[in-house]
Amino acid sequence: ITSKQAMSSNEQERLLCYNGEVLVFQLSNGNFADKEPTKTPILHVRRMVFDRGTKVFVQKSTGFFTMKEENSHLKIMCCDYVSDFRTGIKFPYIVIQNSKKNNVFEYFLLILHSTNKFEMRLSFKLGYEIKDSLRVLNGPLILWRHVKTFLFISSQTSKVISVLGNLSSIQWAGEIKNLGIVLLGLKECYLSEEECTQEPSKSDYAIWNTKFCIYSLESQEVISDTYIIPPAYSSVVTCIHICASEIINNQLRISLIALTRKNQLISFQNGTPKSVCQLPFGDPCAVQLMDSGGGNLFFIVSFRSNNACAVWRENFQVAAKWEKVSLVLIDDFIGSGTEQVLLLFKDALNSDYLTSFKITDLRNINYSSEPSDCNEDDISEDEQDNRYLVVPPLEAGLKVGFSSLWELQQHLLLKEKIISKSYEALINLVQGKDDNTSSAKEKECLVPLCGEEENSVHILDEKLSDSFQDSEQLVEKIWYRVMDDSLVVGVKTTSSLKLSLNDATLSLLMNQAHGSGFRLLKCQNRVIKLSTRPFPAPYLMPCEIGLEAKRVKLTPDSKKVESFVCEHPSKKECVHIITAITSLSPLLAFSKFCCTVLLQIMETESANCPKNHYVVCGRVVLSLEDLSTGKYLLTFPKKKPIEHVEDLFALLAAFHKCCFQITSPGYALNSMKVWLLEHMKCEVIEEFPEVYFCKRPGSFYGTLFTWKQRTPFEGILIVCSRNQTVMFQCLHNLIRILPIKYSLKNLKSGSENFLIDNMAFALEKELVTLSSLSSAIAKHESNFVQSCEVSKGKSSVVAATLSDRREEIYPYRKKLQREKKKMLQTNLKVSGSLYREITLKVADVQLKSDFAAQKLSNL
Repeated sequence: ITSKQAMSSNEQERLLCYNGEVLVFQLSNGNFADKEPTKTPILHVRRMVFDRGTKVFVQKSTGFFTMKEENSHLKIMCCDYVSDFRTGIKFPYIVIQNSKKNNVFEYFLLILHSTNKFEMRLSFKLGYEIKDSLRVLNGPLILWRHVKTFLFISSQTSKVISVLGNLSSIQWAGEIKNLGIVLLGLKECYLSEEECTQEPSKSDYAIWNTKFCIYSLESQEVISDTYIIPPAYSSVVTCIHICASEIINNQLRISLIALTRKNQLISFQNGTPKSVCQLPFGDPCAVQLMDSGGGNLFFIVSFRSNNACAVWRENFQVAAKWEKVSLVLIDDFIGSGTEQVLLLFKDALNSDYLTSFKITDLRNINYSSEPSDCNEDDISEDEQDNRYLVVPPLEAGLKVGFSSLWELQQHLLLKEKIISKSYEALINLVQGKDDNTSSAKEKECLVPLCGEEENSVHILDEKLSDSFQDSEQLVEKIWYRVMDDSLVVGVKTTSSLKLSLNDATLSLLMNQAHGSGFRLLKCQNRVIKLSTRPFPAPYLMPCEIGLEAKRVKLTPDSKKVESFVCEHPSKKECVHIITAITSLSPLLAFSKFCCTVLLQIMETESANCPKNHYVVCGRVVLSLEDLSTGKYLLTFPKKKPIEHVEDLFALLAAFHKCCFQITSPGYALNSMKVWLLEHMKCEVIEEFPEVYFCKRPGSFYGTLFTWKQRTPFEGILIVCSRNQTVMFQCLHNLIRILPIKYSLKNLKSGSENFLIDNMAFALEKELVTLSSLSSAIAKHESNFVQSCEVSKGKSSVVAATLSDRREEIYPYRKKLQREKKKMLQTNLKVSGSLYREITLKVADVQLKSDFAAQKLSNL
């Protein structure tokens, strides 16, 4: 009896487990001892599955195969499953022997497909009968022993080949990764003359004359004879099962278990015995490994005395034992995702194997064919079994999820490490430090991404030197303040540098402890522009008369008189501040921390070629002692509204900013300054006259206001408050002094500058679309688009005053009119489809420009 197959008393029935099913092979050849065989033998197969509801095996499907060998004696040799070299899929197989006259024996190997169809994969004839040591390996390949020689035949070669390894016995045969099919057995060793000087005893000769080795069928040579099993065990080992194997320094290392004649189960690792278990029964013949889930592994040992036992792999202790067992099968019979052992017992009243059985995983799953009363205990046990059927798959899913999460964490750590090392190298390059202090292990993270050679380093340095600029030329001052739970860092740029939020980014790189690199802090950037000189109200200055809401549709005959546009000083004195705000709470975990301030400036030289510049502005050093003493804490003195202008910049950066359009058609808004100076107790900041600092006691204290009056009846109020509550309190106080009929509108876009930019950009797009109608001005179109994009980039950083914006739009409007006249005077002929496409484009861009003009007129 083997562990995966069984044979009935007439030797014509075998059982096999495959994919949770039990396959029953039956050969209708009558009794093998009969002298008169049947004329047409038939091989039957039944697929049996276990029904958890009724706790019995039920028939799923059947199949049969008609043998053409009439008047022959057929015999089932063995059955199991192997992989087919054509597909690599494992199929069940059965080997049948046909006894002919004149001592001729024919052997057939049939594989069973999922459709219950048999296929003849291998057949051969021999002049002798194979009596023992028949094995079927992947391929399929049949291996047997005749006299003292081992022979094999495969479906690929279809011829009998002898094994040349001088093996006296084979304890294991199978496939090892990267080595193919190998044989593990005993090889006879011949003693040298020096070793034969003393006559050895019989026991010594039996031990030292044989040696375990591994023989490769592919190369027909011994590939290893060390690190397997010590020679002292050669005479007692009867069965071997290989658990794991690997090649280290061109040497095969194996972990295996072995059964001995001493009724022991021994674990060997690289040729050294590790654990021993004394088995409860005698004469063991086979061992299998069962995984019941949750890391519980068992060795199931079968004995020739129709007994079986289970041994824990963890501690090599006997976990269970069974008697009068006719067959032991291991598979997932109940579909739980883990393996169970199926024990088939001998039943004198019924010859069917599947009538007396037990299914268990030695943990929680237990099914038996023994009858039991249906009481409450049985019902509770069934519910418990159902829970155990659900828990193992969930545990397996959790393990897979945790494994994926761990891999993701490792990937994120690697990304963070690469970014940190990149920033460190960047800062060292900017500061002119030598990066040779970094270890080779740290530099492994900074591998070239595009396969650059070493000689490209000099070119890279030259390009970086152009990108990095001296901070003294662009940065005038760096400062930082602590306000509530925020750290505000600001950089004051020189007057020659004009920036917007899209052009400049301020980053804070925190120095890690023990020189392990830099950590990028999450920051919120803001660009602040303030004028240092007062300017009169726009409605008191000559300017363009009447801003029309809708664009005037021009015709070749239409003419429009351009209004006078006032001229202002060519350049206003403005202060540009770039700020970065980060949370202070995570930084308080360090007693002292240091941050490097890095400024990135993007300049658009052309439409598609932006250029980045990097400036290391300095360092921010802050400790808990500084916070305790209030050294950098933002405070409001009573005598002066703002003692340092950096405090004002910190407030503008950290406060909530809202912009409101106030309109009063019937009354002038002269009361706004009265409200700011008298009601809100505001004082004008001397350095920046457009900013009002509120000194009214209570929650209003510290609020900042900016009032820009466009006309006597219209103006823009900007409020910077500590929170939204203070904002609503200010508005509630404001509506008390406003005229009866007024309009208060929240400008979500920020200010009128944003809308004017959109208007200019819409006119540019419309001009480009109209220019594309004529092929004669195609060259002019590309030049004009480029000039428009450059003008757009320049217009985004000009001082934020309404009159300047109107001056910027005025040249575009004149050029638009000229292009329209030129286009209408040209005789253009296009196809209908192209005309429709161009018309839709023009309508789309004109709609966008009309929409922008309407928004601008509402200011």
